[in-house]
Amino acid sequence: MATQPRLLLAGGRVVDPASGIDAPRDVLIEGGRIAAVAAPGALGERARGAQAIAACGCLVLPGLIDMHAHLREPGYEYRETIATGAAAAVAGGFTAVACMANTNPVNDSAAVTEYILERARAAGRAQVFPIGAVSLGLEGKQLAEIGEMRQAGIVAISDDGRPVTDAALMRRALEYARMFDLPVVAHEEEPGLAANGVMHEGALSVRLGLRGIPSAAEECMVARDIALVKLTRGRLHIAHVSTAAAVEMIRDAKDRGLPVTAEVTPHHLMLTEEAVAGYNTSAKVRPPLRSERDREALRQGLKDGTIDAIATDHAPHHPDEKEIEFEQARDGAIGLETALPLALRLCETADLSLMQVVRALTCAPARILGLDRGTLAEGAVADVCVVDPDRTWQYRAAEGASKSRNSPFDGWEMKGRVLYTIVAGRVVWSADGARAVQEL
Repeated sequence: MATQPRLLLAGGRVVDPASGIDAPRDVLIEGGRIAAVAAPGALGERARGAQAIAACGCLVLPGLIDMHAHLREPGYEYRETIATGAAAAVAGGFTAVACMANTNPVNDSAAVTEYILERARAAGRAQVFPIGAVSLGLEGKQLAEIGEMRQAGIVAISDDGRPVTDAALMRRALEYARMFDLPVVAHEEEPGLAANGVMHEGALSVRLGLRGIPSAAEECMVARDIALVKLTRGRLHIAHVSTAAAVEMIRDAKDRGLPVTAEVTPHHLMLTEEAVAGYNTSAKVRPPLRSERDREALRQGLKDGTIDAIATDHAPHHPDEKEIEFEQARDGAIGLETALPLALRLCETADLSLMQVVRALTCAPARILGLDRGTLAEGAVADVCVVDPDRTWQYRAAEGASKSRNSPFDGWEMKGRVLYTIVAGRVVWSADGARAVQEL
């Protein structure tokens, strides 16, 4: 086996919330781990012989972690495969991706978990961390084999794509997952209220003649599950929060010391229901894009720490499932390649600090999922992304690494470009025109 090269990331602005660093630093990588972080030029002879990447003017960040993505394999490879999803991930600066269980067969057993991990190893791109199902077949009737899946390598359980409607089953899931220190990732939607809805319920849905999904469909389930957390002390993670009232309930739960965490997607942070005004199926997502008031509440929740993480909810679909009548189109949008520049935009438009944005994409999801990643501390796994924060580019979904094209941000001008993505000390992706690696 070839010796792994030593790398020096020289002179970049290291932003590592887990270590509290936001300063110019050189980062030395040896043996797939962070060997040293020091002031520019301070490593001296120790860096001799390393392959150097000149990072002056760039951000050097811990590799991003997406705690909510749909990689579709096994079963729906016509939408995405683990290989293409992992390729899209590293193109967007993500070195680790947690993938949901709504595959075919469902990831409700150790065998499927092991298959996903095997396919991810073969792809050789981003690290993939499977999330197992709460219930067998996602049917909401009987708990899946959580212990076996945990032993095989899952990092959480979720029936995402479907809510756990049976409160007794949700209680048992929280209790059982607590035994294995796993979070239960909840898709909070009351089916009776959301039934047949295709967008946010409000004046716009009436004007467009589309059936709406009321905010209460999310909020009543959030309230129920917070009550179950109080009863069980199990760890609840609320996926893709979309409403102002849900943010307030999560804030209150945290104030009461309950083990509740939450995530928000870039599309809910950047867009409102107005994005579907032209019956744009790329903006048809679940939960739906909400009002301006909801969007502002999500941004404030991220800013004050009520919402812990930014997660893409990367949901690829074939054009035949999207380029049809709005009511019939599948819900979901891809997001791995656009999440970082959209998140960086929040520093200008939502008064978030760079440290807050990077935390939500790195150490916060790592903490929730129990991953030994999300930091550039000495000794840590060398998962890194190098970003030119000033580089502008136009996102064209058709040119992306994902197998699917369903992005509401297709054609958007982006600012902030990933130049290099490094996984366990190995450069797995570099942008066209990225600076050459040179030996010192």
